[in-house]
Amino acid sequence: MTGINLANPHEYDHRHANVSSGWLRASVFGAMDGLVSNLGLVAGIAAAGAAPHFVAITGISGLIAGAISMALGEFTSVRAANEQLAAEVRIEREAHLRNPEGEKAELTALLENLGVESQIAKLAAEQVHENADQAVRVHLLSELGMSPEDQPSPWVAAISSFLSFAVGALIPIIPFFFGFGTLGLGLAFGGVGLLIAGGLAARFTRRNWLAGAARQLLFGGIAVAATYSIGTLFGVATA
Repeated sequence: MTGINLANPHEYDHRHANVSSGWLRASVFGAMDGLVSNLGLVAGIAAAGAAPHFVAITGISGLIAGAISMALGEFTSVRAANEQLAAEVRIEREAHLRNPEGEKAELTALLENLGVESQIAKLAAEQVHENADQAVRVHLLSELGMSPEDQPSPWVAAISSFLSFAVGALIPIIPFFFGFGTLGLGLAFGGVGLLIAGGLAARFTRRNWLAGAARQLLFGGIAVAATYSIGTLFGVATA
């Protein structure tokens, strides 16, 4: 075909986002969690009859505690996943040292199952196994769908989740900082935040932004309805 560079389609046809760095999932999850949890918290305590300054204090406490919890949880989970992958790499390397011919036969069979002719599959397996690191990588990709390089930074995940949770949790309590906080305004701010967060998450994942925004607003609304009902049920008497 003339006029088209066939050397590297990523230079002219399409590009992929970096899905292994760990920051996107942590940021999206943190922002959504911060918004929904603090919005629900504010709705529940306000429905129970708490004064605006108590609502603000509760919201700030929820922000700090939630952000720290999110950061610690993300750090621990990402580090544990990386350690598990490292253990699988060691297991695969040891298997290649113990039984190299068996590993070659395994890769040959895999290629044959993918439709590669037997002789070509055997030759390809031989060539792959000439490089021990590459052989381990190919086997892990075929057996686990993972690569030794797929190890996001736990620090990036922790910091991303901390900051995004804090931003999300801050939105519903913004009106209370300026002395005009009411439950209605808090819910309005939170609703706008849910729409924006849902829309941005959808854009990152190349889905319809309007559907993503509406879905997140629906989920947040369910949480608010639940906590508001509980706050009303156990409401305190006000003077």
